[in-house]
Formats: sequence, structure tokens, C-alpha cells
Amino acid sequence: MTHKGPKEFKTPCLPSGAGHFFAVLALIISFLLTGLLSASAETSPIIKMIELRGNRKISTDTITSKINSKEGSPFSKNAVQEDIRKLYGIGYFDDIRVEIEAFEGGVKLIYAVMEKPAIISLDFQGNKELETKNIREKITLTTGAIANLALITDNAKKIIVYYQSEGYWLATAVPVINKVSDDGIALTFQIEEGPKVSIDEISIEGNEAVSDREIKHVMKTGEWWIFSFLTGSGVYSEEQIRADLSRIKELYQSKGYIYVAVSEPRVTLGPDRKDLYIAISISEGDQYRVGSIKVKGNTVFSDAELYEQVETTSGQIFNRTALKKDIDKIIDLYMDRGYARADVDPLVDVNKEQRTADITLSVIEGGIFRIGRIDITGNIKTRDKVIRREMRLDEGDIFSKKLLTRSFQRINNLNYFDNVDIRPTPKADAQLMDIDVKVEEKLTGMLSIGGGYSSVDKFMIMGEVTQTNLFGRGLQLKLKADFSARRSNYNISLRDPWFMDEPVSASIGVYNEQVDYPDYDKKAVGGNISFGRELSEYVSGNIIYEIEQVEITNVSDNASLLTRDQEGSKLTSSLSPSIWRDTRDNYLDPTSGSKNALYLTLAGLGGDNHFWKATVDSGWFFPVIWNTTFGLHGRYGYARGYKSHEVPLYERFYVGGINTIRGLGFGEGGPVDEEGEVIGGLQQMIFNVEYIFPILDEMKLKGVVFFDYGGAFDKSYGLSERNMRRTAGAGIRWMSPLGPLRLEWGFNLDQRENEGEDKLEFSLGGFF
Repeated sequence: MTHKGPKEFKTPCLPSGAGHFFAVLALIISFLLTGLLSASAETSPIIKMIELRGNRKISTDTITSKINSKEGSPFSKNAVQEDIRKLYGIGYFDDIRVEIEAFEGGVKLIYAVMEKPAIISLDFQGNKELETKNIREKITLTTGAIANLALITDNAKKIIVYYQSEGYWLATAVPVINKVSDDGIALTFQIEEGPKVSIDEISIEGNEAVSDREIKHVMKTGEWWIFSFLTGSGVYSEEQIRADLSRIKELYQSKGYIYVAVSEPRVTLGPDRKDLYIAISISEGDQYRVGSIKVKGNTVFSDAELYEQVETTSGQIFNRTALKKDIDKIIDLYMDRGYARADVDPLVDVNKEQRTADITLSVIEGGIFRIGRIDITGNIKTRDKVIRREMRLDEGDIFSKKLLTRSFQRINNLNYFDNVDIRPTPKADAQLMDIDVKVEEKLTGMLSIGGGYSSVDKFMIMGEVTQTNLFGRGLQLKLKADFSARRSNYNISLRDPWFMDEPVSASIGVYNEQVDYPDYDKKAVGGNISFGRELSEYVSGNIIYEIEQVEITNVSDNASLLTRDQEGSKLTSSLSPSIWRDTRDNYLDPTSGSKNALYLTLAGLGGDNHFWKATVDSGWFFPVIWNTTFGLHGRYGYARGYKSHEVPLYERFYVGGINTIRGLGFGEGGPVDEEGEVIGGLQQMIFNVEYIFPILDEMKLKGVVFFDYGGAFDKSYGLSERNMRRTAGAGIRWMSPLGPLRLEWGFNLDQRENEGEDKLEFSLGGFF
């Protein structure tokens, strides 16, 4: 008995012939054993055996998983027809025949299949502007895959979408199939790229309550402009424009226009076939206000506790975006108590006559979940324990979204990974929440060699070897050296953030520095050792012991009395405790949170120098609109000698430069001696105000505008409004593969004698 089904994949390159262009859909059952028919005309025979024939590339398990007919069950014509339908549905076969034979008192079903050919070769022709390797990355087909027509067509669409995303709106991709053998084909995508097309104009129609500018601001699709090669704007993408329509609708619904309608975009190609014109029509409808608002279904928290999370109030303009935030806060409240499956269903009852919307927040609480398994994947070099010790949740703990978010921040702040993905997976039956931590490691070792020129150091060369994840154990090793006509410096340090596998950090460092200043030469050799630990989730402390031998020689006859008093060799033995509270979301590029720190230094535990220093440092970051950040930073320092000793020149406060007051040179924001040389101050006060905004999100490139105010002071140059310095400027910040890069241009707003009008500076290291 034979059954043939219709072929799904027809192309001139496949085998020809009537048997290959159609299949007979009727199932003809004929029993060869007359005795079997006469023994039981009303009872279906039992399937004693199922046999598969013709499958070579497709596994037997794949086929049998689609077959309803089973050995030991009665034969059913309908079941066999359903089997054939399902097997055709997986798209791997050109022909399917079902035969039935008498077998051991029952029947044997034989499923004979003819597989579609495989793709032996895959090629692209006609692409000149886009590279073949990039096109291959956008499709899912590979050599060896089954030649499924639907899949081939889908991949042709993927190629077109890729071209459109690069500005080739008229691009086409046609699959050409050539027969190589009975079970193999060669597939070629014939590409016609066409000219590059840019968006010349986006017009908005029907909007009265919301301006064109506000609508275009929420759209990712934008008109072409001179810097489109950097921003990526001006390119039409069907996927992106559809997302833009949703953004426009969300914008209106945040302003009370519940029934706003946004049309499909009308896209017109200009006469030169290089410009696109997009028109979007909007039907705004009426504006609605909030009527009543209430909650129901809550038993864990009282109504009053939930209302505290809700900022939406009666009489306000209905704002669906704000309502979503209110719902998220309620859900977060539940999730921090372990109710991992809690949900809130907003029921909105609209009164069109009064133009009001009554809101009922229906709470679905669910049960308390505990943490099940915590699986860590993707870490090839980094040891599991280095990641696991940053988790704020452990197996068996009650689930908390807040602690899960904090775990992500801590792992991300290690700066060992390009990507960190933490996904909770609920097991509802067991009331458990498994956590999958997936990381993508990045290179944590860095070798940099560079050179430069400055007015102080003249020509200089520098080199640094840094490994922040040594042996995959989180050890941080740094070797640094720089040389110039006036300076040489060697520095080596090693830090273990979990010394002896305990939550205690330990570090050790040694250095050798020699600097030739205009009025004297300084040579310093020293070393330090420190220990620190977390005192709570956000509070940490540290204590450093440092010993340093400094020799001041070649003091000029014209040097100040203060400088001449420093001549000779002196030993400094100091202890420096510090404590800080850090809630920043990202240590290298924060957008929210703050860091507040107190640093103390007490020198005089032996040695020749006796002084103390205290510095209070505070930095705050506030997210503003459109992914921008407002930053405030302040610092106050005070130093004094004791036992009739002065604070050494090299321990005083020098204000001016990229980390203090931008736009001033080193020490220009403080006192000078009789010869005009900067000598630093015994006090410092600094304020920095910044507004940080994204330029290219995909490159992690940001811009900044700033205002700096402050200075350094001593007895002869007192802390006063007159001595405070003011600068302003702008710059860019880039989270480069080598670390955070700052390039900032500061302008001196109260220029004084022998000072420049502006200063361009750069640094590779942490931001404020």
C-alpha cells in the first residue's frame, strides 16, 4: 500500500518527472491475507512492527517522534494520514510512502521517505558594498543543512533586512538552486545591492497636542545629517520603524491620549532613487484623566503600603508609562519578600463621556520562592568562586530582586567581563528559583607603551603591564614605568581582593621615583602594605602602612625658604586609614548612586616627618532624561604638621589638572613662592559639576560639559572667594578596550598672569 504526499519544495534544479512533481494523497489499504479479513472484519489489525526506510540524514528518533502510530496499537487509517501530515510539516522530505504488510498475525507499517537534498555549497554573488563574511553572520543557513524552501526564503529576507539596515533600501536577494547530485544542491544568493538610500525627511501629520520635535525625539529612525556616519541615523529599517510607531503611541498614552492611533508609515522614494520620504499620520483622540484608583487581591501588604508605591493619583492626566512604573514598584516590593511570581494586572475602566479612566490594580501574589541552583557558565579563565562570592544570594535563601540586582552590579564591577547576564528561572512546583549566571570574559591583561610631550616633563615614554584577574583568581598585578628628561618612575603592586579566601583585601607595593623640579631634585623610594574589608553591603574600610625615603638635593639658591628647609634626606613612616560608602551602579561609568569617603594619614610613627592629612570626598550621580546623567563632586582636604615640623612639599595639595580643576595647570589653583613656583597648599576645596550625555551608545562613547570651582590654600594664600578658581569646558569619555578614556578641554574663566586661556588634557583611568 502506498501513499504519496505533495512536495513542499519545487525548483527547476531538482529532479524532474511526474513522480517528483506531485504525490497521491489517497491511502489505499489492501490486505494480502484473506484469512485475516474473514477472521475479524469489524476489528482493526494490530500493528506488530513499524519500519523506516530511506532516511539517511534525518535520524530515526526525529521521525518516530512525529508518528502517532505505535507498535501494539490497532491500525488506524486516520492516524497514518496524520503521521504523513506531520512528517511533511517538518520540511525535510520530498516524498513519503506508507506501505502495509501482513506480519505475525497483524500488520507491519513501512514508512518510506525521500529526503530533500542537502546544501553542499553556499555562496553569494553581486555583493560589492557589504562583505561576504558579514552577510554569512546574518543568516542561519550553513552547508550540510536540509534544502528547505521556506528556510531558504526566510534567509533571503534576512539578507535584504541586513542591506536595508545599512542604507540599501532597494536591495534584493534571490536564491538560485543548482542540482549537484541526487541528494545535494548548490545554493547561491544572487544579490542586487542598488544605490545607498538615506532618509531625507520624516513628516508627522495630524498631531496637534504633541509637537513634531517631541515625536521625532522618541524615534530611533532619524533624518540623515552630516554626522550620520557616526550616529547611524538616516537609514531606513522596517524593524526599527515599527518599534518607533510603538514609541509614538506610548508617548501619547503617557499624555492621556488612550485611544491614539498611529498609521503605518508611507514611504516614498525620491526621483533620484537616493532619498526616502517617510510620512506618519496620527489620530490623537481625546485626552483622559485618572478617575478613581484602588487595589485588590493583596493580603501580604496592606492597601496603605501599596498606595505608598503608587504616584498616580486621581485627577492627574492618565499616564500609561507612569502607571507601568507604579506597577513595577509594587511587583518589586513583593519580589523583595520572596514572591518571585507576583504580578499586577491593571484594570482600566474608561468613561468616554467624562473622559476619565478608573484604575484597579489587581494583585496576584503567588507564593514565596527560595533560591534553588546557582549555575555559572561562560567563565573559561575566571574561577567559579571569584564570581560566586559576589552573589548576594545563596542556595536556600528567600528570593529577592533587590539582592539579585546588587549581585549583577558586583559581578559587573569586577570588570572581568564584556557581558554579564543573570537570569532567574522559576520552578513553580517546587517553589524554587534557579539562577543562571552567564558571563562573557574579556581580556583582563593590558600591555601599553606610549610617549608624549608636556611643558613640565618635555619628551617622555611610558609603559605599563596590568593584569586585573591574574590566574583567574581576581589577583591584580600592575607593573608601571615612565621616563622623561626630568622624571623616572618605577612602580609594582599586587592586590588580592579575597586574601586567604576571606572577605579581606590585601595589597603590597614598592616604587622608586626621581623628579628634577626647577628649584630642586627629588628622589623617593618606598613601599606600602594595606588591608581592607567590607563592613556592610555598601560600606568598606581600608588601612595602609607606608614607608618612604625622600631625598631633596640640588636646591637652587633662588628657591624659597620653604623649599630650602626640605633639603636633605628624610624618612616618612605613615598610617592611613580610610572608610567609604559606595552605592554607584557602575564604578567606572556610574549613572546613579554615590561614593562618600573619608581618608586620613598620620605620619610620625618613627621617621623624620610629622604631619597629618584628612580628606573628605563625595561624588553623586543622578539619572536625568534621555539616558543622561547629572554629576556632583566635592572634596575638602586639610593638612598640618606637628612637633614643630612642616608638611613636606610633596605631601601638600596641588590643585589644577584633569582630576581637580580642569583648565588649570598643575598647582596653578594654589599658592606660589617668591619665584612664582607652585608650592601647593595646606587646604584644598574643590567642586565639580558635570552633565554627561550619550553620543554613541554602541561604542560606549559619551560627552560631558562641566564647571569646576575651587583651589588650594595656605597662610599666605587664604581660603577666600577671591582665591577660588573657576573653569568650564567640555569633553568626551569612552569606555575603551584599554579602560576609561577622558579627553577634556577646560577654559580658564579668571585667567591670571603667566596662565593659559585653556588646557586640553586626557587620561586613561577611572572617571570622577
